[in-house]
Amino acid sequence: MKVVSFNIQYGFGLDGVCDLDRIADVVRGADIIGFQEVTRNLPKNAFLDMPARLAELLPDFHQAFGPGADIDYRPAKAGMGHAGRLQFGNMVLSRYPILSLRNLLLPRSRTYGELNLQRAALEALIDAPEGPVRVYSTHLDHRDPDERIGQIAYLKDRAVLYGVEGGGVTGGGEFGFPDLPHTDDYLIMGDFNMMPETPEYIAMAGRVDPYYGRTPRATMPVDALAYLGGRQAGDFSWEEPGKPEVRQYLDYIFASATLTSRLRRGWTDMDCIASDHKPVWLELG
Repeated sequence: MKVVSFNIQYGFGLDGVCDLDRIADVVRGADIIGFQEVTRNLPKNAFLDMPARLAELLPDFHQAFGPGADIDYRPAKAGMGHAGRLQFGNMVLSRYPILSLRNLLLPRSRTYGELNLQRAALEALIDAPEGPVRVYSTHLDHRDPDERIGQIAYLKDRAVLYGVEGGGVTGGGEFGFPDLPHTDDYLIMGDFNMMPETPEYIAMAGRVDPYYGRTPRATMPVDALAYLGGRQAGDFSWEEPGKPEVRQYLDYIFASATLTSRLRRGWTDMDCIASDHKPVWLELG
């Protein structure tokens, strides 16, 4: 099973061209896809309905869109564009049935003079061949490390406490529906806007013991590429368009400790120019 996480920057590549066809081509070999920076009615990309277009381009996938921000957008003057609801969020696409969804709104604080959109994590319970797995496509705050740490704490609680909270629904038998499976297996993927070994990263993955390193635990998601040795020195997952000297590693796939025995290979597609971010891939057995 191949999984990919990709922040698609509203459809724009490093060349400044908005092209969803080439984005679809990049991920077509995956079984499960997590997209970030997906929009509807954004003026910057000509009010493109990205979820609808991606669903057309990837018809073999079940698809779900979870907008964190949903804003009543009206142009300042009549005739200046499409008047509709501006939506910004994440997608999950899967070759396997998506059994349930939750759109988890991450904690945030008001900013003054600088953009701060409501961030979210789209949780999808997927009926995968090797057993059900939960997949989270998420995108954390881009400016404030403390806000990211708060979002990470909330996100980890939702993933770890899933069995207590019950996901999208429990007791469906009351209405004639079968109960959904519950699983400890999960993948949290997305643009975390953090570099490896920063305080936010440590809040997600735990600290390194000088002798034992990081031991997989129920409460600590595992950075899959780091675990597999798949992130190489010099790798980056984002570069500032027009400034290739400004590069950072910001995108990850974290796995539950229950999945470590199934992790096979992880890599970053360093050749991709379809976004300012690079796709991050993981293969599970």
